[in-house]
Amino acid sequence: MIVAGFGFRSGVTLAALRDALSGAGGPAGVTHLATVEGKAGGLADLGRELGLPVVAVPEEALLGLATVTRSQRVAARFGTGSLAEAAALAAAGPGARLRGPRAVSADGMATAAIAEGGA
Repeated sequence: MIVAGFGFRSGVTLAALRDALSGAGGPAGVTHLATVEGKAGGLADLGRELGLPVVAVPEEALLGLATVTRSQRVAARFGTGSLAEAAALAAAGPGARLRGPRAVSADGMATAAIAEGGA
């Protein structure tokens, strides 16, 4: 399983999500999109466009996940350094690893990171 994890602000555009995904390495080979439960609806259009399912990761699954990058705001809210990185890792399953750090869209509205499942 190869998962593109996302973090994004309210009002994010499809263009910003595409831009963040492109910066993280693009959609080639990605099998799932993921973000925290409360934001999963925000990925619906991108999921439809790419023909990929959206995984809604429970907030509890993000707590304490080690990430490459760190946002103080995300750490205070979700208990992990990067929502995009943590969502990708959690959705990809045990033993997953990040392909690289999160990428940020040009407008700063979205972040994306790609993780490969360990199984």
